Amino acid sequence: MYIFKNKEILILICLTILIPRVQASTITLGNCFESLQVRLIKDGFNQILIKKLYHDPKVKFNSKGISLYFVHVEGQRNYEQFFDKKTIRKARAYMTKHSTDFKAAQKAFKVGPEIITAIILVETRFGKLLGRQPVLTTLSTMAALADERVRKIFWKVIEKNTKLTKKQYHKKANQKAEWAYLELKAYLKYTRKEKLKPTAIKGSFAGAMGICQFMPSNILKLAQDGNRDGHINLFQHADAIMSVASYFNHYGWKASLTGKKAYTVVFKYNHSKYYVNTILKIRKILKSKS
Repeated sequence: MYIFKNKEILILICLTILIPRVQASTITLGNCFESLQVRLIKDGFNQILIKKLYHDPKVKFNSKGISLYFVHVEGQRNYEQFFDKKTIRKARAYMTKHSTDFKAAQKAFKVGPEIITAIILVETRFGKLLGRQPVLTTLSTMAALADERVRKIFWKVIEKNTKLTKKQYHKKANQKAEWAYLELKAYLKYTRKEKLKPTAIKGSFAGAMGICQFMPSNILKLAQDGNRDGHINLFQHADAIMSVASYFNHYGWKASLTGKKAYTVVFKYNHSKYYVNTILKIRKILKSKS
């Protein structure tokens, strides 16, 4: 989850201008989710449920959302905002408020509260900024680009506003489509298991969800029922805290890790050196007594 200030706000404004406003009829010529439905059904999902799901008027091709992957914009996120005294005080208060959940997570996975708090702070400001994009729509739209017809239509949408060549675009779109398809399958399995309405959950522009912003595949593999109510709900703090602890434990986190080894584990969560350095710096500040 990203919070933008100063030049980042300008970047978003410019990006909004750059991405053309496409009429729904242009991008939905035929049925952009037709081949996607066939693929899901072939992979074992119930035909009736899949057809019903993609006939829901709320499930639309989100051309503006996925344009973010293909329209290149220079700029860095303002990570300095997370180091001000007020924010650090809120982080310490968060650890105190949820101390029982942090103790349980540390006992189960040997992951301290500071690194978990740093993740939840940067990702969603402790659950205040969870994303506004329907996860189903986000993942379905990207996965639909596996269909050559859909991919060609979408190229017409962005070709004047991307630095990618047509060949580069098709290669990247194919890669993103395969990644999104795996995440979509994981999302449908997760919502089915937890008896959740697939169209109701919102997340980031990439499809990450919850207080800790897990992708669906990581929910299936690593998310935990922190409050032991029989459900995994990453919109609840206990589950989010325990799930981050599980994630870090899975990738080899230890309380004694520093330097390159600590960097490598945090990098698994987000492939940005600025992000990793920020998380580790927040952790260091929170571990200090001042």
